Amino acid sequence: MKELAGRLAALDPDAGAAVRAIAYFDRLAETRAGLEALVRGAAVLAGCPARLVDAERRVTLRVEPDGRRRAPETDADPDWPSAPLVPGGPPALWLERAEAGPSMVDAVILERAAGAARAVLDRTRGRAPAAPADDPALVETLLDATAPEQARLHAARRLGLAPDVRVRAVAPAEGPPRIVAADRAKDLTGAGAALPAQAGGAARPERKGAARARSGRLDGGATTGRPGTDPVDAGRPDRGATTGRPGTDPIGAGRPDGGAAPGRGIGPAHPGAPTAGAVPSERLGIGPAVPVLDLPRSWAAARLALRFTAEGDDLDPGQRAVAADELGGIAQLAELVVPGAEPHPDVRAVEAAAAAAPWMLRTLHAVAATASLRAAAAEAGVHHSTLQDRLAHAEHLLGWPVRTPQGRFRLQLALTLRHLTRGH
Repeated sequence: MKELAGRLAALDPDAGAAVRAIAYFDRLAETRAGLEALVRGAAVLAGCPARLVDAERRVTLRVEPDGRRRAPETDADPDWPSAPLVPGGPPALWLERAEAGPSMVDAVILERAAGAARAVLDRTRGRAPAAPADDPALVETLLDATAPEQARLHAARRLGLAPDVRVRAVAPAEGPPRIVAADRAKDLTGAGAALPAQAGGAARPERKGAARARSGRLDGGATTGRPGTDPVDAGRPDRGATTGRPGTDPIGAGRPDGGAAPGRGIGPAHPGAPTAGAVPSERLGIGPAVPVLDLPRSWAAARLALRFTAEGDDLDPGQRAVAADELGGIAQLAELVVPGAEPHPDVRAVEAAAAAAPWMLRTLHAVAATASLRAAAAEAGVHHSTLQDRLAHAEHLLGWPVRTPQGRFRLQLALTLRHLTRGH
């Protein structure tokens, strides 16, 4: 589809943009994205605010083109491009742009977003027949901030969750969202527990040397998936910061990352048999523990945490799972970086350096994520002197030192912005 869109764009920019919009909403539908994600997609693609109003189901959503949700201050203008949720029905999805009529691209965005929104509403707000207790639609209803409280209470009862139980929302980079019991926090953060088999297959074995300094790190995890976000963004917790031996050259304190590897479904309803040395098989965002009716807040935090995750390979080293409540003030960076925005100059410098050597990103991550140069050398799997040579080369390419506290912080920030710019 990307290749087709590229070819069409060369001939007709509008046709290429329309094909990209179709592919975008098809991808959201396949991953069962929620209403907010769909409206956000319409706003970002159209470059203007988008609004969804379903009076029958008491749903109102408005998202700015920067991806932020805002309450509507005025009624919808009948002159705005719009689309109904059902053929022949009243307008329900608007692009807030005062023009004579929608362009071809606007028409495609409205048609695809409205169709996907209708499917979400039908499965979460419609009168569907009795469903099994692990029905993803029930989970989606619990995570939907726009769903009436009674609807969420009903979904909680169907899932066997008491209103006062504390649970966490988990946002995978791909696939439906999950809800897990709050007391499974150690499982989620990879603290001595593996993914249950049903959470994505057998856990991968821990890599050589990964357990060397487990005591010195705070692992966490993250992912996004559905209602209200571009599905998103990694699977294993980072191998973590090593503490280094006494007398080694410290380059900064341990990192405040989070990590997680949740099981699928509702904690106690899907018990796993964790084993030591967990390695998440996917990127995960983990929300804070909250009462059942407060799950939309946990879900929003989980989607945000997903943006801080990495694939965990040489091209994208880092934690595959990030816990929102381990991010602290770092989480505010996500509000400043719009996914897909022009990368910061430091991010471009990291990308340029990465293109110069296959070991670059893994080495830079090791320096940013550990407490000493010797620990970084162990993390990168090289001799201490080799690490020093590599860092001298890296500093020349980056244009700033990474072996000073200030330079190391700048490197940490650049690597974090790199993940946030990616989007999910």
